[in-house]
Amino acid sequence: MKTAKPGTYFWQGNEACSEAAIITGCRFFAGYPITPASEIAERLAKRLPQVGGIAIQMEDEMASLGAVIGASWTGNKAMTATSGPGFSLMQELIGYAFMTETPCVIVDVQRAGPSTGQATKCGQGDVMQARWGTHGDYSAIVLSPNSVQEMFALTIRAFNLAEKYRTPVILLSDEIVAHMREQITVPLLKNIEIINRKSPRAGEKAFFGLEEVPPMPTVGEGFNLVATGSTHDEYGIRATADPNIHRQLVERINNKIQGHVDAIADFESYNIDKCQVGIVSFGCASRAIYETVEEAEKMGIKTGYVRLKTLWPFPGKIVKKLAESADKIIVPEMNLRQIFYEIERAANGSAQVIPLNKIGGGELITPEELLAKIQEVA
Repeated sequence: MKTAKPGTYFWQGNEACSEAAIITGCRFFAGYPITPASEIAERLAKRLPQVGGIAIQMEDEMASLGAVIGASWTGNKAMTATSGPGFSLMQELIGYAFMTETPCVIVDVQRAGPSTGQATKCGQGDVMQARWGTHGDYSAIVLSPNSVQEMFALTIRAFNLAEKYRTPVILLSDEIVAHMREQITVPLLKNIEIINRKSPRAGEKAFFGLEEVPPMPTVGEGFNLVATGSTHDEYGIRATADPNIHRQLVERINNKIQGHVDAIADFESYNIDKCQVGIVSFGCASRAIYETVEEAEKMGIKTGYVRLKTLWPFPGKIVKKLAESADKIIVPEMNLRQIFYEIERAANGSAQVIPLNKIGGGELITPEELLAKIQEVA
């Protein structure tokens, strides 16, 4: 068996992620077992050798991402998967991947924290860590699926964005989406867009500048390559005392993301032009919005929603548009107000932003709870 054949499958979210990675051309996985992400490692340990790839269990999460970064520089699409505690350990290497502009995918299947927390229960507490977890100035791309089908689709998109912008990309899933089973469709492979990194021409040496997204050489192909996490010029040569070189480097690795927010940021929206109450949600918590909006409209409450598929860079324009129509915006999250403040900032006083939070025990926010909040504020 090679890549999954087009058709209908009844997959778990973690299985869908694994199969999507293989379809994109991922041929290297390094990870460390952790609930609730372990099924990705388990499936890829079986499947990658079948397609000529390698899966390896490392001694810890830092080593895992280090191996992934190394594999990427050998010309391979590479990924790792973890949960909150492991994601915390990876932050230093995530910063290194940003600074060396190394394309890779990091799947964080969120659980309830802090620390070991409730290892088998769902949470959405890694939103801010996914954006701000490592040090320095950088711009993260963070995607958020709310179904098994989206776990498949957004895994492919994560690899494409990583390759296009030469950057690490975080797929911020959660225990619910990762462990549920749903019917999904794998399309014809010819209908799946696959993006590969830009390769250098013979004789090129500027792999860290001159272009917004420079070409990326493969180690061992004869290029004069220097890769360092220290401040470096366009040729990769360390220049840790030069403020101009540092500014040019860091501004470019930020601008190549922030200059393309409209192309990167993705969302689903409904009835945002003429609603009384708006909802902004993401991931597993957003699964309640569909039934809720239907029931609210039966009650005569005009309701719209924005479901964030991309958390970072934040899709501020669509939230602002919702705020210009709605009087109130409800933000259901399985954390204690993490995306809430970003929505409040984007609304800029045009609408009152109201939190609806639930943590612990892995219990989802239900349509009934969300509908009750709509009735309360409408």
